[in-house]
Amino acid sequence: MVNQDTHTGASFSLRNRLMRLLWGIIYWLLFRYSPRPLHGWRSFLLRCFGAKVGKGVHVYPAVTIWAPWNLVLDDECGIANGVELYSQAVIDIGKRAVISQGSYICTGTHDYTKKGFPLYTLPIHIGAEAWLAADVFVHPGVTIGEGTVIGARSVVTKDMPAWMVCAGFPCKPLKERVLED
Repeated sequence: MVNQDTHTGASFSLRNRLMRLLWGIIYWLLFRYSPRPLHGWRSFLLRCFGAKVGKGVHVYPAVTIWAPWNLVLDDECGIANGVELYSQAVIDIGKRAVISQGSYICTGTHDYTKKGFPLYTLPIHIGAEAWLAADVFVHPGVTIGEGTVIGARSVVTKDMPAWMVCAGFPCKPLKERVLED
């Protein structure tokens, strides 16, 4: 962070803020109102802004992205309309993972124990074949394991193990996820 006192100035560099301004313009002109089936077009725009985007990725037009250069989207993952990717730090979404509508993936928070209320960021990793159901909130620094299902409206405050069904506020593992043939 550039500034440790959020009351007196910006936490991010001028370059970061200018890039976010440019991204905001491109987002509103070319991304947000692009037709739903044009996933390749939106992937291209994200790549132009530094995102690492795999093959067959489905990012829908009403996904809000804070900083595309902090996104890693592996092959065939899907991000539904209404998802907020608050990518102040890296958000890494695994192969075939799905993030459902209204979910908020948040990499930034503030240290309320310090006088300047400084911002700090921690990366989030969502494993391959995971599914975050509608309106899930993921806290900074969380890893959601491969194949994990997070139930609707859950608040994920700590790492969730692989191949489990998890839910709640706070989110907790409930049972093993078993795939049928």
